Amino acid sequence: MSETNAETIYLKDYQAPDYWVDETHLDFKLDVEETNVISTLKLRRNDNAPNGIPLFLFGAELELISIQVDDQILNPADYSVADDGLTIHTPPIEPFTLQVETKIYPNKNTALSGLYSSGDILCTQCEAEGFRRITFYPDRPDVMAKFTTKIDADKKSNPILLSNGNCVASGELENDRHWVKWEDPFPKPSYLFALVAGDLGCVKGSYQTLSGRNIDLHIYIEKGKEELCDFAMLSLKNAMRWDEEQYGLEYDLDIFMIVAVSTFNMGAMENKGLNIFNDKYILANSETATDDDYKNIESIVAHEYFHNWTGNRITCRDWFQLCLKEGLTVFRDQQFSADMQSPAVTRIEEVQTLRNHQFPEDDGPLAHPVRPESFIEIDNFYTATVYEKGAEICRMLQTILGKDGFKKGIDLYFERHDGEAATIEVFLAVMAEANKADLSQFSRWYSQAGRPRVTAEFTQDLDSGLSNLKLKQSIPAIDETQTLKPLHIPIKFGLIGEGGDQIRPTNMADTDLIDLTKKEQTFTFEGVSQKVTPSLLQNLSAPVEIEMHFSTEQRAHLMAHDPDPVNRWDSVQKFALDILICNVAEIEKGVSPSIPDSYLDAMRRNMGDPNLEPALLALTLIPPSEVEIGRAMKTIAVEAIHSARTTFLKTLSKELQLEISEIYRRSLSNESYMFNQAAIGKRALKNNTLALSCASCRKTEIDLAVSQYRSSDNMTDTIGAMRAIVLLDCEERDQIFADFESRWHNNPLVMDKWLSIQAGSPREDSLDTVRKLMKHSIFDLKNPNRVRSLIGAFSANNQSQFHHHSGAGHSFFTDVILELDLINPILAARLLSAFSNLQSFDEVRKSSITKQLERVLDSKSLSKNVFEIADKTLRSD
Repeated sequence: MSETNAETIYLKDYQAPDYWVDETHLDFKLDVEETNVISTLKLRRNDNAPNGIPLFLFGAELELISIQVDDQILNPADYSVADDGLTIHTPPIEPFTLQVETKIYPNKNTALSGLYSSGDILCTQCEAEGFRRITFYPDRPDVMAKFTTKIDADKKSNPILLSNGNCVASGELENDRHWVKWEDPFPKPSYLFALVAGDLGCVKGSYQTLSGRNIDLHIYIEKGKEELCDFAMLSLKNAMRWDEEQYGLEYDLDIFMIVAVSTFNMGAMENKGLNIFNDKYILANSETATDDDYKNIESIVAHEYFHNWTGNRITCRDWFQLCLKEGLTVFRDQQFSADMQSPAVTRIEEVQTLRNHQFPEDDGPLAHPVRPESFIEIDNFYTATVYEKGAEICRMLQTILGKDGFKKGIDLYFERHDGEAATIEVFLAVMAEANKADLSQFSRWYSQAGRPRVTAEFTQDLDSGLSNLKLKQSIPAIDETQTLKPLHIPIKFGLIGEGGDQIRPTNMADTDLIDLTKKEQTFTFEGVSQKVTPSLLQNLSAPVEIEMHFSTEQRAHLMAHDPDPVNRWDSVQKFALDILICNVAEIEKGVSPSIPDSYLDAMRRNMGDPNLEPALLALTLIPPSEVEIGRAMKTIAVEAIHSARTTFLKTLSKELQLEISEIYRRSLSNESYMFNQAAIGKRALKNNTLALSCASCRKTEIDLAVSQYRSSDNMTDTIGAMRAIVLLDCEERDQIFADFESRWHNNPLVMDKWLSIQAGSPREDSLDTVRKLMKHSIFDLKNPNRVRSLIGAFSANNQSQFHHHSGAGHSFFTDVILELDLINPILAARLLSAFSNLQSFDEVRKSSITKQLERVLDSKSLSKNVFEIADKTLRSD
């Protein structure tokens, strides 16, 4: 694909549409092979647009049948059709009605954008630009219209016909067909349109709002899977209640529907009143789903429901404002999850996601501001920066303004802008007005790309009781044109005394927050008369990397005494990371690595601390992954990292054998599976101690894993045993994986776990294993869940084999990307970001990745999605 064919779209070029749509009437004659769509639009010219300006409607892969304006059929000279849409040359000056009939082919739509078939179900995915694959339309988020949808389909194969809003009419037709009509009373952009048709099972529930209204709740799934929806239904009700209690937001329709499908590019989609979900995030019971699956279901069901207000009632003016709806809604679902689960563990898991996905994005060639300045394909910007960093910006706002101040701003936002397509400026303006605050400096978080670094120096004078904290902020520029200004960085802090108590400075007794607003600032603490260790950025109060030298003793002190759970966990991780990086250097010199006694002693104290939450202790037991170690190094030493971490785990298993065995024994339970904070923590602790035990490769520990696998009554413990034994070369490993396949071969979602564990295992034969698994009957390159579970797990989690010095992993991966791009460009582009860290490798691996990216760009049939990722990555070299 040539670069000239990939047009770049810029935020600075935004213009309001020339025409508004007040009403959209859609008439579908559905068939999986061939569907006819008649769209009838009530249009009016924007008052700011000149008379007679042409009307352009986006369209992609549509077969045009006819066009009428005010009931008059247009001649071919009156319009023109191109690959990207339809232009009507001289539309009426006064408001008019446009009717367009198109034909589409759902069964051929493997991109899963627009109307497509997922098994026997017909469904839509219109965000970001899928609606233009259904009909010609001003497919942009600032064009909001009321939708009426009539669906005509075969009654036997499609007895259930769903769309947005409320069902207002239905009837029978000839030839065993029937029809249903849906009306959505709320104006919405086309990306929120949804349609589902199929022979579906339904789980019904109801919810009574605080005002006394009864809302019907329906979850539609493949027949026979109804019993797997109970937890999703409970999560939905909890989310509806939470949103009313915390934000005062009541649901606004009479029915809320969820449909779960097996072929879906995303996690879920918030279409107004008719959410469509990847079935991975709906279906669950203890035998098929892990604790992490349950957490994800709870979080994602809530996220999509919360979009009803933050995304649907107030949407984004243009796609550059995507973070306005996604960042805010992620923050809201994080708040919800913290209230439903352990707040400490939930926050640590959020920090892990941020560091493992967003921080690398900020550091690499795909870095972009939370609100991008430009894009080629908007589908490439559904990123960790937009979602996770966007959520962290909202969290910082709440930290700076206070919880009450943040809530005042949100209330004003809804009061003033309900029913509008808004911008970041609008959001920040109401936040500032509601709190009489100046957020002009804070707004830079939305426009400046890159990961901020804060260096800290702490000095004490015990005689005077004065302590000084010197902070300096910097952001590495991602290009020569970037002019970076200081950010407003809220830093929560604590001073940990020698006895483990938190010491409060006399001049800051009522706050634990300092605001870094300049490039360099020094903060003075008074009345600190004993030696203290600073705990900075508590609860990760800002998405920055803080750099401060700690001695071994200080690390161990924070590991044992930091009252902030996030920083306590982080102290363990950074202590281990420091050791592992030293061990990598030792291995490269041919010296045997070791673990200092100070770390082992600190771990023993943590493992013996009766006040430490089991789930938190479980998180501290597993050292940084090979990928995380690599990110901390200037040049990723693939083989040495693998060797260092493997040796580290073996040594830890040996030195802490007694403590590990005792914790595992205490974590055993005969109780039936329950999804609650205490039970989740015990299972996490049991499975992480089992993994550490098996690192020793001792026969007794292998037998322990086999015993747990055979006696397990829940998927969490089953997967825990499989992860513990997957690295080992033993007969028992092969038996367990064969048994799992035999038991679950008819359940694709469960088999995804089987695929991903094997793909992520850094065994020498893992690439051969992945090749074989691609030929397995369960694998389907057209199904995103299967692809992510196998190819995604191999490229993202298996550093030593994906980046093998032979380049075989790179070549194999590129073969898959090129094949997948012809099927599903959105998914192919997202996977290709695995090459984005090419600058961090040695010359051999850098050359290998470069060669594969050049091979991608040389493809004549390359999509714009993949071109954008490959081109940006390669240009960083």
